[in-house]
Amino acid sequence: MAAMPTSRWTRLKRRLGWDGNPLRPRSDLIARWLVPAAIVAFVALCPVVAGVTGLWVRTDNSAVAHKALGWHEVTAVLLRPVPGQAESGHGENTWMTWTPARWTVDGVPHHGDVPAAAMLSAGSKQAVWLNQAGQPQMPPLSPGQVWDRAAADTLMALAGLALLLMVSCSLARRALYRRRLASWELGWLTVGPLWSRQGR
Repeated sequence: MAAMPTSRWTRLKRRLGWDGNPLRPRSDLIARWLVPAAIVAFVALCPVVAGVTGLWVRTDNSAVAHKALGWHEVTAVLLRPVPGQAESGHGENTWMTWTPARWTVDGVPHHGDVPAAAMLSAGSKQAVWLNQAGQPQMPPLSPGQVWDRAAADTLMALAGLALLLMVSCSLARRALYRRRLASWELGWLTVGPLWSRQGR
């Protein structure tokens, strides 16, 4: 029973390249540590990615809110039903989709696409923000929407980071494998002729 932990520790050291084998090439040792290094890098970068993504979303929304100070609100009538899925949160998290509508400014009728809440039917009224040029604009996000967008963007960024690390590990493994093959071929070219001479 006492030999079992020792054998496990020996196997672990062999897998990690800590068994002091002088014949093991450096490329083999590097290849064994690629996946653990990628996992450590992913865990270490998760808070950074989350912080940067959240800051970017808040900064972008603040810029939109600053521009909205010069906008004015009108009521538009939707010409088509709005596709999408309504969510909970008393409208804070409802999807917004650009939908054809009509509205009036100073007695002049206008037509165009406006951002409207999902699941509204044709003929529904929707509050729309117009910029100084009279163009419909997506309104600033509410605090709940900012949190949702930051969470969604963070998940996408983390998925991209994981994919990048996986691809990097795969490419590094291929490069190390080619280097190992080249080393073996060089060794065989050096040792092969000597063995051939001894066999004669």
